[in-house]
Amino acid sequence: MTAKTDISRFHIHDELTAPNGSVKILKGVQSAGGSVSKFIGVLAGAPAALRSYARMRHELRGGSLPQATRERIGLAIAERRGDPYSIAQHAKTARAAGLGLDEISLARSFKSSNPREESLLAFLEALIATDGRPAQHLAEEAREHDWTDEEMLEAVAHLAMNEFQSLIANAAALPQDQGDTSVLPSAA
Repeated sequence: MTAKTDISRFHIHDELTAPNGSVKILKGVQSAGGSVSKFIGVLAGAPAALRSYARMRHELRGGSLPQATRERIGLAIAERRGDPYSIAQHAKTARAAGLGLDEISLARSFKSSNPREESLLAFLEALIATDGRPAQHLAEEAREHDWTDEEMLEAVAHLAMNEFQSLIANAAALPQDQGDTSVLPSAA
């Protein structure tokens, strides 16, 4: 049975209601010990979109960026997009990755108390804010803080993946998943 909440604009599928092209991925998530999030349940309504997201996420998980850096990027994009669903998801996983509440709050504004992390976030913020090419000095500053080209390109890929997640979550007006109380006040 599909679940449609008062505020969800799209059906939230499970393995019984999803189109055939999405069922294998949904069952894979469950067999790996995970629960199917509302985001994945909505995305299951478009098998090609679900497959592309799952592949990108799988490949990036095996990349070189630390989990805490990936979560900072996710928090920054979710805040920029005004996406409370993804903010809650990333705040929860950021805490599990060892980020404190102050650092989570800073990340929501593309900031960090760690100068190395801050340099990468500044580069990414300029990329998303200008909808074009960020200033060269920002890339140079990130490199001066020992970010490699591989890491910087991977960070851009995480930015794109999180942008996609926030677009879907906002289009669906997703409610928080059960037990998610990790939304923090706005980073203002």
